[in-house]
Amino acid sequence: MDPSLQIAIDARGVATLTMNRPERFNAFDEALIQALHDAVQHFVADPAVRVIVLAGAGKHFSAGADIGWMRRAAAAPEAENRADAERFAGMLSALASCPKPTVARVQGLALGGGVGLACACDIAIAAEDAQFAVSEARFGILPAVIGPYVIRAAGPRQAQRLALMAHRIAAPEALRLGLVQQTVPAAELDVALEATLTELLASGPQAQAEIKALFAQLRPGDIGPEAQGLTARTIARVRATPEAREGFAAFTDKRPPAWSPRHD
Repeated sequence: MDPSLQIAIDARGVATLTMNRPERFNAFDEALIQALHDAVQHFVADPAVRVIVLAGAGKHFSAGADIGWMRRAAAAPEAENRADAERFAGMLSALASCPKPTVARVQGLALGGGVGLACACDIAIAAEDAQFAVSEARFGILPAVIGPYVIRAAGPRQAQRLALMAHRIAAPEALRLGLVQQTVPAAELDVALEATLTELLASGPQAQAEIKALFAQLRPGDIGPEAQGLTARTIARVRATPEAREGFAAFTDKRPPAWSPRHD
């Protein structure tokens, strides 16, 4: 296990991935990128894991790309440079396409790729004093790999503004733009995270995977014949599954369903 990533799994199936380079503000390099990719893939395949939490050790979530890593990549031959960038893209894709719910716990700074990590997660909860910046242009580069995730979160025009200006914004503005979905006082960050986990664990794990798979195929405003057919086929298939039958029975019997932590 790479020491730059700490991994913990609780009895409920919550896997917490903590970036552990506090002295570098949890900036990621080749090793941390690979460790994150491997951990996400491992937990995707582990049926005991229900939710993945992404966190940063110390005062900050993540300052994004480690400058030393970026300089090494820039100095490498073209093919090696491109392969390195593709590994970073693959890690973000693994996080974004994970069939299990993913939650980012954001404190302190989220800069550059740190914003990308938060946007790649399904849910991002931030401390009210956290600060965000899509800062790549300040180094003469651009937020290429994280771009699709920032655009998905904030929309094209706002994402482009953030990238062009590369300035820091406070958590309330990040909330307004959609980079995060909840802000709370820093002292209440773990309480808010726990409340979110409780709600996520109350839903069926297969249903959540189906939600993520279906919503990834839908586009805003698309209610044409193709979308209608896709959604009708999906609900017809899913409501005949064992998990759906258990959910219906639990509701009728007024008891927690089998997947709930409250189930005896």
